[in-house]
Amino acid sequence: MSYAGRFAGRTAIVSGGASGLGKCAAERIIQEGGKVSLWDLNAEALAAAAAEIGATHFAALDVSDADAVSAAAAEANVALGKIDILIASAGITGATAPVHDFPIDSWKRVVDINLNGVFYCARAVVPFMLANGYGRIVNVASVAGKEGNPNASAYSASKAGVIGFTKSLGKELAGKGVVANSLTPATFDSPILDQLPKSQVDYMRSKIPMGRLGEVEESAAMVCFMASEECSFTTASTFDTSGGRTTY
Repeated sequence: MSYAGRFAGRTAIVSGGASGLGKCAAERIIQEGGKVSLWDLNAEALAAAAAEIGATHFAALDVSDADAVSAAAAEANVALGKIDILIASAGITGATAPVHDFPIDSWKRVVDINLNGVFYCARAVVPFMLANGYGRIVNVASVAGKEGNPNASAYSASKAGVIGFTKSLGKELAGKGVVANSLTPATFDSPILDQLPKSQVDYMRSKIPMGRLGEVEESAAMVCFMASEECSFTTASTFDTSGGRTTY
């Protein structure tokens, strides 16, 4: 289901936009009248996705590079005419291993992408939103950030960090026309699952009371509400799409 005109006149930056949740949410925003700047590390997939969904602008970058993020935000502001929405969905899973065997380089890379990248994106985009007196920020976290998943300590810690960061950001911006919230989905069918062994996916599915993985469209629908004008009195909070796994 789509809502014609919901994003008419609105613009969005979507990181991790070449596939999965980022691409699905970006496509809905465009279908509902908005313009999108699509960001992703995979340049080839990004160019294909941008052409497929009709993105106004796209930038191949690593969100863990603060300078690259700042430059892309400035480019997007020019290409889009303004920045109303940020959907920070770029993320990686990292290694699947117990803490005592967890590779240090994988830990650092997961935190760099999943947490530092969210910070860099917000830091670059918020000034444009404040100048316009309007903004919607959606940071994609995970139920792993609430509950922790065994053998996924870096991912769980980074997503817990996203939740805490968003609470702080939302309170800083409250009353300034900009709201910031995080999404905590349970596992849904997405290319990111290719980074995990089947045993880990099976474990995460077993924790969902509905007994199935989510669908990307279900989380994209929630993201689009969070990114819309209707989400006007909730900030510094989390929205759950977990099939009943988390209830707080």
